[in-house]
Amino acid sequence: MSEAKARRSDLRYRIGLNLRAVKGRSYPRIVGANREPSWIFFEAFLPLLGIAAYVFVYQFFGGQALAAITTKTTAAPWGMCGHDPCANAAAQAAAAAAVGANTNALVASVVLGGTMVAFWLNVLWSMASQLYWEKEIGNLQLYMMAPMNRMALLGGMAVGGMVMTSMRAISTLVAGVLVFGVIFQVASPLMLLAVFFATLIALYGLGMMFASLYLLWGREAWNLSALMEEPIFFSSGFYFPLGGLLRIPGWGPAIAIAGSFIPASLGLDALRQLTLGSTAFGSNFWIFDVTTELEILVGMAVLFLILARYCLAYLETLAKREGKLTSRHQ
Repeated sequence: MSEAKARRSDLRYRIGLNLRAVKGRSYPRIVGANREPSWIFFEAFLPLLGIAAYVFVYQFFGGQALAAITTKTTAAPWGMCGHDPCANAAAQAAAAAAVGANTNALVASVVLGGTMVAFWLNVLWSMASQLYWEKEIGNLQLYMMAPMNRMALLGGMAVGGMVMTSMRAISTLVAGVLVFGVIFQVASPLMLLAVFFATLIALYGLGMMFASLYLLWGREAWNLSALMEEPIFFSSGFYFPLGGLLRIPGWGPAIAIAGSFIPASLGLDALRQLTLGSTAFGSNFWIFDVTTELEILVGMAVLFLILARYCLAYLETLAKREGKLTSRHQ
């Protein structure tokens, strides 16, 4: 056996080679993306404009509800507690406190959803579309000729994307808390970290699967990424608790179930329960309990990683048969 074949068959060598491939593919996203300070500013703070629109709407609703409670009339000397007059001062104070808590929970939901938007956009544009872009600029054939596992290539893209986007998402979260005065109450930090990382692994596993499919579908990739922005923001509950859709008769549950196939939806639902308390919104807007959602996210992560491997293997088989994998503008 030649020395080259012996090295390729050595497990330790192959693991080291793939780890270097992961490091090399993640390096531009972690280090290179932070060399331009203006990018960090725009990507961390400009999303606050989109978040602010929803925050102001929810704060207006909260202000209107609070005004109805505190406004005294002849028929309701202690204001209105919902559809009925408040019985006394204690009932009025309790209703006002509930409005304040629900308004804070809605604003906090928007801030958490705004941070998750950064990860979803990174999955769409820096993961799913990446291999297609690499083919268009002529780099894909270099990746395919390199003696590494193709999953190491996708893994490096995912690791780099997670780290790069996490820094920007944390900046957006901190800015949102400082600007809008959101109050979080984290009861279980370890569970919070477990849900967060399970969500990211499942989300980027979906992105790895999409990367192969986008390369297979060709020029439709750009349209698909654009299509999966705003509709997914709505159906996955990025700016409101997804469980609210389940309470809408007719089309609401169908949209909520469809949106739940995106890992960010269940991840956000669990993160909101862990940071706002399971009793927020009167416990009416949650889909499942945190433990159940964590188990589903772990299952999604395993499933999407396996599907990503099979999609990539199918793509390689198709490329060998047709010889058009690296043909540009297709």
